[in-house]
Amino acid sequence: MAMQELQRLQERYRALADPVKAQLAQRFFKTGPGQYGEGDQFLGIRVPETRSFLQRTDLLSEAEVLSLLQSPWHEERLLALLALVRRFSRAKRYEEAQARIVALYLSHTAFINNWDLVDSTAPHILGAWLLNRDRAVLNHLATSSDLWEQRISIVATQALIRAKDFSETLKLCEKFLSHTHDLINKACGWMLREVGKKDRPTLLSFLDTHAEAMPRTMLRYAIEHLPEAQRDHYLGR
Repeated sequence: MAMQELQRLQERYRALADPVKAQLAQRFFKTGPGQYGEGDQFLGIRVPETRSFLQRTDLLSEAEVLSLLQSPWHEERLLALLALVRRFSRAKRYEEAQARIVALYLSHTAFINNWDLVDSTAPHILGAWLLNRDRAVLNHLATSSDLWEQRISIVATQALIRAKDFSETLKLCEKFLSHTHDLINKACGWMLREVGKKDRPTLLSFLDTHAEAMPRTMLRYAIEHLPEAQRDHYLGR
């Protein structure tokens, strides 16, 4: 019977729901009117509990995973996305299978609609896919009117940073210098900090050029691991 495996998984998964934790999550992820996560719904299931269900998602068809991804429940969307990460990683030797997962990921960004959903998947699917491929999709996402697609673009570059390829990160951070949303400023600052861990002169060069124009949040995140004297220098500018 279609979707039978998904129904069994959801029954077991939703049995872990905790209304108290759900209320806390709704506040933490800013689900109130006018906030970035407006209207999102939570079951109150912790991330380690969600990850404990990952092996069971191996039994789901692609259609079932996508159905789970379109759930109104935040944690079910996270589980579906982590299932895609798992499938992408396990398809390392199968380019066609990985391409399929990337295409599904990019065609379902409407459901990747909070920062944790982006951060736990973008580097591991899109970023990993782009290591040795054309990166035009990053600019396409960065110029989107959708906040979460914008965040996907910059956070995906974490995979490139790990490979000591900083060019896309620097270009996107420069593009986002005038961005007004805290979640983009934090993401850029975080990625710049990651660049600095791999190659501090590259980070310092970016700061020397752009520190005065950087939103304060972006700058603070970027300089977090610098010596105090250097932090004071850039903050003073």
